[in-house]
Amino acid sequence: MSTIVEAPDKKADLRNQSPAPRNALWLLLAINLFNYLDRQVLAAVVPDIRAEFFGEGKTTGPVVSWLLGLLEPFLGSNPENSMLGLLAMAFMVTYMLAAPFFGWLRMRRWWIIAFGVLLWSLASGGSGLATTFGVLLLTRCLVGIGEAAYGPIAPAMISDLYPIKVRGQVLSWFYLAIPVGAALGFILGGQIAAWLGWRWAFYLVMPPGILLAVLCLFMREPRCGHADCIDEEAIQRRNRWQDYMQMLRTRSYLLCTLGMAAMTFAIGGIGFWMPSYVHEFRGVANLAYVNLIFGTILVVAGVLGTLAGGYVADKLRDRLPGSYFTVSGAAMLIGFPFWVGMLYLPFPWAWVCVFISCFCLFFNTGPTNTILANVSHPTMRANAYALNILIIHALGDVISPL
Repeated sequence: MSTIVEAPDKKADLRNQSPAPRNALWLLLAINLFNYLDRQVLAAVVPDIRAEFFGEGKTTGPVVSWLLGLLEPFLGSNPENSMLGLLAMAFMVTYMLAAPFFGWLRMRRWWIIAFGVLLWSLASGGSGLATTFGVLLLTRCLVGIGEAAYGPIAPAMISDLYPIKVRGQVLSWFYLAIPVGAALGFILGGQIAAWLGWRWAFYLVMPPGILLAVLCLFMREPRCGHADCIDEEAIQRRNRWQDYMQMLRTRSYLLCTLGMAAMTFAIGGIGFWMPSYVHEFRGVANLAYVNLIFGTILVVAGVLGTLAGGYVADKLRDRLPGSYFTVSGAAMLIGFPFWVGMLYLPFPWAWVCVFISCFCLFFNTGPTNTILANVSHPTMRANAYALNILIIHALGDVISPL
């Protein structure tokens, strides 16, 4: 396998980049924004969906009734909540299982992304049309398959376009879409549901997604490994099963992935149930207000934390060995006691702890994903991200909402 060479310093200034990488970055960022918006719209309307399909006087189909009966002995007298958690689980299962397939595909990457964006946008609109819980479960599975076509490929393409010296900062800009998109999902989902009904929260995310899918068809394909200055022989090399085992034997890749899995377990359950927890368990009556406050916190804390994490880790890279790990681990250790404090402080003061915890959480987003890019060969990056997606979701938010 050819050795990766760092790009010259003159390429490392973000201001000197040609329009093509910047255009690709902004389009991928916009797609990622709707990626996370579509995910969190569901969490914003969980109480409405519960009332629609499991409310008083509602009847369920034979499959859902069987599942309810199966879950009740294990999960207490309120298995409906577990069924709602199953919606998040179904999305994540299909997402993590399909990601390795799309990471392995060898065709124009922009076409794969266009397919994924179109599929998940249509499936999100289909969630609003669901007349039974089983149909809603199916549409969430299709959303997961669509997002799997995008998840492993996008960061690999960005790594091909930007050199290692600024990669952490660039990936931080890309992953800014996580807090902003998630917050918009909570805010818009909650407000639209309050005004027009929960189904319209799903309908209105469909047209922008279709437009973004069309734009992907007009983008120029970046050369694999361009920013790492690898030779053509290495680019043409086909990936082998041994390469996957080599990634799992790479200490930095494995530790980063396991750390991300632990974080994903926590944030998966928190993100799905937070509005319902504050509204129902902590007694804050106005659900739309809860979604608005939580969404605003995600935007502000997420933007500041994501950008700061990538910037600090890049700046410390030459002075502190393992700076990306150090920054990530320190942020998570600082954020944990504040989250525990949220459980015991009264609202609205508890929101302060939520803000600090979210800031620390998003502080590690850029550094952890930069680790994955930097320790993976350019020809294996999409596969490395796909394997990472499989592991962190299998051990993380596939099971935590349920």
